[in-house]
Amino acid sequence: MKLIYGIHDKPKFGQLIVFAIQQLLAIMAATLVVPVIIGNDMSPAAALFGAGIGTLIYVLFTKKSSPVFLGSSFAFLGSMSAAFAGGVSMALGYVGLILGALFAGLVYVVIAIIVKIAGVKWINKLMPAVVIGPTVAIIGLSLAGNAIGDFTKSSLPDGSPYVAMICGLITLFVTMICSSYGKKSLKLIPFIIGILAGYAAASIFYVIGSATDNTALQIIDYSSFTALNSIVSVPDFTFLTALKGTGEITGAYIGTIAAAYIPVAFVVFAEHIADHKNISSIIGKDLLEDPGLSRTLLGDGVGSIVGAFFGGCPNTTYGESIACVAVTGNASVATIVAAAIGAIIISFLSPFVALVNSIPSCVMGGVCMTLYGFIAVSGLRMFKHIDLDENKNLFVVSVILIAGIGGLTISLGQVTITEVACALILGIITNLVLAKSGKKEQQ
Repeated sequence: MKLIYGIHDKPKFGQLIVFAIQQLLAIMAATLVVPVIIGNDMSPAAALFGAGIGTLIYVLFTKKSSPVFLGSSFAFLGSMSAAFAGGVSMALGYVGLILGALFAGLVYVVIAIIVKIAGVKWINKLMPAVVIGPTVAIIGLSLAGNAIGDFTKSSLPDGSPYVAMICGLITLFVTMICSSYGKKSLKLIPFIIGILAGYAAASIFYVIGSATDNTALQIIDYSSFTALNSIVSVPDFTFLTALKGTGEITGAYIGTIAAAYIPVAFVVFAEHIADHKNISSIIGKDLLEDPGLSRTLLGDGVGSIVGAFFGGCPNTTYGESIACVAVTGNASVATIVAAAIGAIIISFLSPFVALVNSIPSCVMGGVCMTLYGFIAVSGLRMFKHIDLDENKNLFVVSVILIAGIGGLTISLGQVTITEVACALILGIITNLVLAKSGKKEQQ
């Protein structure tokens, strides 16, 4: 695709700030929700701080050559819950969060060393376009249910799903129109304009609903503003609580954390490959070759360790960030750096976090329909390099799509292999088996 801003381009300062905010809006909801799901008083603001720090480390390791933002990983939800299992104290659980991220990050470091020695050709053979293309599509399609679920969801219990859908549609169409027909400035910030339009519509419905005592029209929740105690507040960093639990660490607990995190790290490694293949196809540069897979792995792994030290959540490359690059044509790494710095600053600003929390689910659903759709389409775009008249390729693509869309998952104790990982693993195995069969037939 044609990029408006390339990797090394630097937009003007004013534009850079706006572009950075757009990146933050694209990744922020998911980044903030992970600690909310885990509970145990984990701080969403600290997770946002950790994502910002992790992203800066990733940019440093990748020599400012990869326009990707790191955010809280959903793949480790089960692992993070395991840190608090068995009635352990909250302080020890926080120790587990940091130890787990350390184990997962070390897996990346070890693989990076192997890649540095052996190169990436084996990766390309193991995961060619016929495997990566449909897997990237599955990443987007697997999130479709989340987008549609949010699309009709009100932030207040009595809000009408139809009113929510109207606000979601306003967000969706304003985003699409700005991206397709807007001049350069509007074309580069369609998500900000779309979210503002959806938020304004929800606010208008809320005012009308309040004036007429019609709760069905009240789909936006402003309680996050009323709960504010101060404008600036220091996030509850994970390591501060973890320091109180270091005396409770046992060998058995360390073993439990290792068993919960290490297998998932290998699964997320596969998704790391898929995400970087995807962004490579968007920017027209193979990031596995330059800056190199070893560097992207180190950036992701070390960034995840440091991010969890502050926020408790292991980080991972975000498809929403990649989709934002694809939709806007803005691949400037300077934008990613500005977004990371913005995340760090915003984590201390309670009103901004409250503003993001007040954005109705239906508005984010409208945005995510385009974000997740673009992830899926990016994968489908790779199909142009695949000969689907060949049965081998047809079978590989088929099993990946059906396993992913069908929601095939495998639970092994506290470890859950997601549908994306299952589809990818099954696709790799199918491709290897049929490749060997093809060679035997030729002989």
